[in-house]
Amino acid sequence: MSVGPVEILRAALFNVLFWLWTGLLVLVLVPAAPFMSPLGMRRFAGFWMRGIQLLLRVVVGLRYEVRGLENLPPGPVIVASKHQSAWETLFFHIYRPDLVIGLKEELTRIPLFGWYLRIAQNIVIDRGGAARAMRSLVEGGKRAVARGWSILIFPEGTRMAPDAPPDYKPGVAALYKELGVPVVPVALNSGLFWGKRAFLKRPGMIVVEFLAPIAPGLDRRAFMAELESRIETATARLIAEAAR
Repeated sequence: MSVGPVEILRAALFNVLFWLWTGLLVLVLVPAAPFMSPLGMRRFAGFWMRGIQLLLRVVVGLRYEVRGLENLPPGPVIVASKHQSAWETLFFHIYRPDLVIGLKEELTRIPLFGWYLRIAQNIVIDRGGAARAMRSLVEGGKRAVARGWSILIFPEGTRMAPDAPPDYKPGVAALYKELGVPVVPVALNSGLFWGKRAFLKRPGMIVVEFLAPIAPGLDRRAFMAELESRIETATARLIAEAAR
C-alpha cells in the first residue's frame, strides 16, 4: 500500500503530540505520586491512555470498537490478549484499572515512568533465566489475585504481525494452573493499522473482542489448545472483516 505525504505528516504529528502529552503527565504527577495507591496510579494510566486514543482519533483517524465486554467478569481474571501492536499496551486500563501487567525489569529503571510502574504494583519479571522469570511471574500473579486484582498477559510474549504463525509461550498456562481464576481470551486486529515498530499509523477501525472466559480446571495441553483456538479463530475473523 502506497504511503502519501498526508499519512506521513499525520503520523509525525501524532508522535510529537504523544510525547508532549506523556511528558506533561509524567511531570504533573510527580508531587502526587508518593501519596497514590496502586489502583489510583492505574486509574491515572487509564486517563493517559484516553488522551492517546483521542489523539489517534483526531490526528490519525484511527478509532476503536470494543466487543464482548459482557465476557469480562468482575473480580480477578487473567486477560490473555493477542499482541500485534503497541496499540493494545495503550488500551486496557481504560476499561479495567484493576489490571496489573508483567513487565521487564528494565522498564522500571526509566526515570519517573519506571517509578510509576512500581507504584502501580505491576509484576516485575526477573529475566535472569527461564525458571526465575516463570517463578517471578507466578508469584506476582498470586499477590495480585490475593489483592482482588486481575492480570494482563500477552501469551505470545511479543508483538506478532497479523499474518505471522502463532507462537504461544508457557507463561499463561502457569498462571492458569497456579491462580485458579478464569482466563478471558482477547482477539484484535490492531496490527493492520499500527505495525510492529512502525512509524506510520493508518486510519481505520481497530476492533478488540473479549471472548468467553475459559474456566479453571483444564489440563495444560487442553487449556493451551483452547486458548490458541479461540484467539486465533476470532483474530482471523476480525482481520477478514477489516478487509471487506
